[in-house]
Amino acid sequence: MQLEAGLRQDIFRRRGPCYGESMRALGMVVVLASVAAAQTRNASPLIRGVLIERDAHTGAGQFSVRAADERVFHYRFDAKTYVEREDRLIDVARLAPGDRVEVLSDEGPASALRYARTIHVVEPPPPTRPLSQGRLRAYRGAVEHYEPLATVSFSGVVSRLEGDRLVLRTREAGELTILLRQDTRFLENGEIVEPETLRPSMRVFVRGGRGLYGEVEAYQVIWGEILKPR
Repeated sequence: MQLEAGLRQDIFRRRGPCYGESMRALGMVVVLASVAAAQTRNASPLIRGVLIERDAHTGAGQFSVRAADERVFHYRFDAKTYVEREDRLIDVARLAPGDRVEVLSDEGPASALRYARTIHVVEPPPPTRPLSQGRLRAYRGAVEHYEPLATVSFSGVVSRLEGDRLVLRTREAGELTILLRQDTRFLENGEIVEPETLRPSMRVFVRGGRGLYGEVEAYQVIWGEILKPR
């Protein structure tokens, strides 16, 4: 054992101090990469931020998002990841660095990144244009629909429909009553459909927020192939 220790010390002296510094630097890189992967796996299911890079492949790959607090989150995607811009279904290859996005993801295995279930491109509110009389009027662009930012999301099975309310049976919170707004959008396999298409016993995903009186309101109700197990 003493001979083995002496040999290791001799090798270290022959390679010099630079070798030791390089090995310590390499160890630090490995540790930081492990910490970043753990932070990505344990991140919130719903993250908003700016897309900073993405793989060009349309089938599967990875992308990164920088949140408002400067943290960077890495995700993986595949052909079933639902990507939407301006009410239209697109693929990841049509996203561009700098796009503001909202990502809903699932926890992956211990050794994998989070899986991006949906990527929603967040469009800025329409600008205003002054009139010659000094008054302001809203600029009506090509996209009339402006969806508020979602702050909550749920998935589950439709238990029943009660007028303007949807009762959703979830695994985490049990039965949850969600208000359906006049501008709630209903999407089946990426296509906008009529509200009457929604039926009890359907598995859906709901993006929404809380209204003035604390009620959960649905901005989008999504179902179809996107929710089937991978």
